[in-house]
Amino acid sequence: MAKIKVTQVRSVIGHPKRTRNTLRSLGLRKINHTVEVEGTPQVLGMIAKVKHLVRVE
Repeated sequence: MAKIKVTQVRSVIGHPKRTRNTLRSLGLRKINHTVEVEGTPQVLGMIAKVKHLVRVE
């Protein structure tokens, strides 16, 4: 699988706990934190759920 860089660009303050948990499961902790994840269908689904908070490269 291909590696995908995901960067958190917006805060989770005021968002539902489910959204915060999704970001945490992706490995993101704070704004401008970047992680490199595998491009599996599960990870792509999580990215789709929080696409308004992250930047994908």
